[in-house]
Amino acid sequence: GSLTDFLKANVVSWNELCLIAQTFVCGLAYLHEDIPNLKDGHKPAIAHRDIKSKNVLLKSDLTACMADFGLALKFEAGKSTGDTHGQVGTRRYMAPEVLEGAISFQRDAFLRIDMYAVGLVLWELATRCTAADGPVDEFSLPFEEEAGLHPSLEDMQDVVVHKKLRPIFREDWLKHTGLAMLCETIEECWDHEAEARLSAGCVEERIISMQRNTNLIAPDDTLSVVTMVTNLDFPPKESSL
Repeated sequence: GSLTDFLKANVVSWNELCLIAQTFVCGLAYLHEDIPNLKDGHKPAIAHRDIKSKNVLLKSDLTACMADFGLALKFEAGKSTGDTHGQVGTRRYMAPEVLEGAISFQRDAFLRIDMYAVGLVLWELATRCTAADGPVDEFSLPFEEEAGLHPSLEDMQDVVVHKKLRPIFREDWLKHTGLAMLCETIEECWDHEAEARLSAGCVEERIISMQRNTNLIAPDDTLSVVTMVTNLDFPPKESSL
C-alpha cells in the first residue's frame, strides 16, 4: 500500500526509516537523471510533479516505489514538454514558487520542485520513527496543524510563502545522531530558495552516510553525537569516504 497508509498504522525503526527513505530517493534520482547511453536507448530526465507519501508505495520488504506519473514531465533535447501548467500537484506539498505561480519552465526548476516535496515526505517518516527517546507522534500530514486537512491554495500560500513556515522538528529528534542528520537534510530539501535545494542523488548519499555513521556510534556516546552532527560535512569529502 501507500506510505501514507503504512505510517498511519505502523511505526518504523531507524533502519526501516533508512531503507524506505533510501529506496524512495534512489528511485527519484533515477527518474531525474538524464542517461544517454542505456542499452535500450536514451532515458531523459523526468520530473514527477506530484511527490507525496500517498504516491510512494511500499513492497512487503519496505522497499519504496514511485507511483502515479499522471503529471510527470519528460525533458528531451529539442522537444517540447507539451502543454505545461506550472501550478499543479497536491496543494500541501507545493513548493513556494509553485504556490506563487512564479516558476521557471526549465528542467532544473521542475526537479527542484520535486525535492521540496521530498523534504516533507522525509519529515512524515521522522514523525513515526521510534529511534528518538520521546514518544512517537500520531501520524499527521505536513502542515495539517497549520492549515487543516483540506487546505485551500490561499491557506498554503499564507503558511508557506508569506509566513515561510515548515513542519517542526521535535527536540528529542535532534538528540539522536541519525535523526539530527536527517533533519538537516530535510531543511535543505525544503529550502525557500529553489537553487539551494539538494538533488535526489545527494539525499540518497546522505541517507547511506547517516545510517553508516549511526551504526558506528554506541548508544551512550551522547556528547560525541552532538559534536559529530555539528561538525559533519555534507556531502562527505572524497578523502573521508
